[in-house]
Formats: sequence, C-alpha cells, structure tokens
Amino acid sequence: MTSPLPWQQPIATPSDAHKKSAQVRQGQLTKPAGSLGQLEQIAITMASLQRNHQPSAERINIAVFAADHGVCAEGISLFPQAVTGQMIANFVSGGAAISVMARALNAQLEVINLGTVSPPPLTDGVIDEIIAPGTANLAAQAAMSDAQLQRALLAGDRAAQRAADNGCQLFIAGDMGIGNTTSASALACALLGASAHELAGPGTGLDQDGVRHKITVIERALSRHGVSQEPLGCLASLGGFEIAAIAGAFIGCAVRGIPVLVDGFIVSVAALSALRLRPQLADWLLFAHRSKEPGHQRVLQAMNADPLLDLGMRLGEGSGAAVAVPLIRSACALHNHMATFADAGVSNADE
Repeated sequence: MTSPLPWQQPIATPSDAHKKSAQVRQGQLTKPAGSLGQLEQIAITMASLQRNHQPSAERINIAVFAADHGVCAEGISLFPQAVTGQMIANFVSGGAAISVMARALNAQLEVINLGTVSPPPLTDGVIDEIIAPGTANLAAQAAMSDAQLQRALLAGDRAAQRAADNGCQLFIAGDMGIGNTTSASALACALLGASAHELAGPGTGLDQDGVRHKITVIERALSRHGVSQEPLGCLASLGGFEIAAIAGAFIGCAVRGIPVLVDGFIVSVAALSALRLRPQLADWLLFAHRSKEPGHQRVLQAMNADPLLDLGMRLGEGSGAAVAVPLIRSACALHNHMATFADAGVSNADE
C-alpha cells in the first residue's frame, strides 16, 4: 500500500479545550470585554493551535523561497532575472529587509534556492533545492511538469520539518523571484475564475502600459490553461517553484501543528492554492497584512482573511509578516501576564 505524500497527511486539529479556556481567561482579565480587539482573538487562536494555556511567538522560523520564471521572456518585469540570484546572496549576507527583520525578531532565517537563471554567488547559508533554472514560459506552455511540481512541494515540506525540529512556534514564508507577480496573478485568476484585469497589478513598479502588457500575457496563459480550477493542475500550469514550495510548506506546518503567519500577495496566492488542496489548512493560517498589489484583496476575500496590518507594503520576502510579529507577541504577552479581576482585587462588570 502506497504511503500518502507529505501534503496528503492528516492535518492537526486545534484544541477546542484550550480555545475555550483562553476565551474564559480573556473574560477574566482586567479590561472591558473586547477592548483589546483582534489581539484577544489572536491569543485565543494561538492557544488553541499550540495546545498551550500560555501561547508564545518567540521561536520563529522564516523561510524565503527563491526561483526564476520563464514568463520573463515576455518582458513583464522592470528588473532582469539576474536579480533573483543576487537577492539570494543579499538575504544570506544580511542586507535584505527580511534579513534585518529576522535579526530584530531573533528569528531563524533560511534561504532556499529552487532554481535561478543566473546562479547566485557561491555563499554559505543557502539551502540547495534546485529543480531547474526557473520555470517554463507559462504564456506558451505549462510552467512546470508534474514531477517538478512534486519536487517543489516536497522542498516546502522539508522546510516545515526543519521548523518543527527547531521547536518553531510561528512559521513565515517569504518569496523571491523576478516575474512572480505575473505567475501569482495568473494562478489566482484560474483558481478564482477571475479576469486578469481584476487581479493584475504593477508588481515591481510597472507603469500603465506595462500593466496592460502584463494583462495580455496573463490572458494568453489563461486561454492556454483553460477553465480547470484543480489546484495541483493550476500550480503546475501557472505557478512558480517558490509558490508551489510555499504551498507545500504551509500544509506541512499544519500537519505538524505549527501556526503560519501569511505574508502578502504572492504568499497569499500560495496559501489559496494550498487551501484548495487541503481546506482544513484554514485553521492554521493567520494573515499579516494587506498588500498594495491590486489582486491581494480579492485573494484575501476568497480566504475570509482579516489581516492585521494595512501599510501599503508590496516588497515580498516575508517582510510584511515579519513586521506583524510584534503584534502576535503582544497578544500572547497580554493574555499570559495581565492580572485577572480576582488577582487584582478589581470589581468587574458582573459585580
């Protein structure tokens, strides 16, 4: 009998007992009910997911997945593909935004290379998961083969296992790949049955003519792909190696009982793909921020997501999720350390 693939394993079930206990505690803390807004629900959710009466977000793993995209042959990006490899080196050397945030959060950062047109400079600290020197041109053919898709999903699952081995309490995935907003937009269009006009945006800074050209390229890809919304088929046809790997990592985290903090547009499309594959994943996703990329709001709505922040960010790398971590930590600290009415000798509304 064939064993289930990692992304087919049973997803962990949140603890209803810990959820109810956390709800009771929130009602006993020295504050008016609901006065801490979303912070209260974050603490309750984290307690339930971690099966812990004192939830915590101190041990954080950040995994940045990087890969190139064949659709760049269509001239859909302002930046050359060499930037993907160069940024891999920048992540590891500590100069990128997510590198700075990882240090500030005392988070463990890993950089995973799934395949670039221009290999990054030889440097320590990059995890080699190379599948190919980028995907094929999704406007003309499937972005990847089924075998390549499986390799990408497995690479993500291995990142989830490393996080579990590190005792991770909250997992963040970041993305890097010139051309990946085109891939993510096409993938989201297919999964949602939406048009390229609705979801395509400027990415790294395209002007109106650039966005119109991008829409045309995505329309060609969607016409080639057809109407299928089957998630694995959509990922292979329109996705990127890094997008598929992030989907695999999110499912892998849920299988292993690790909460996930979802970043911006690219990562959210990966999350949507993973959710279509494994709907039970929804319990394990917290949403960090609303990107400035136009399609992000539609993708968030499809997942009933209510992100913590709206700062106009569109960098990727996991940076928006990293910026939201202090809110998660604040929610846990307030839940764990505030006095109850009984502890403080304060009369509550029921007395």
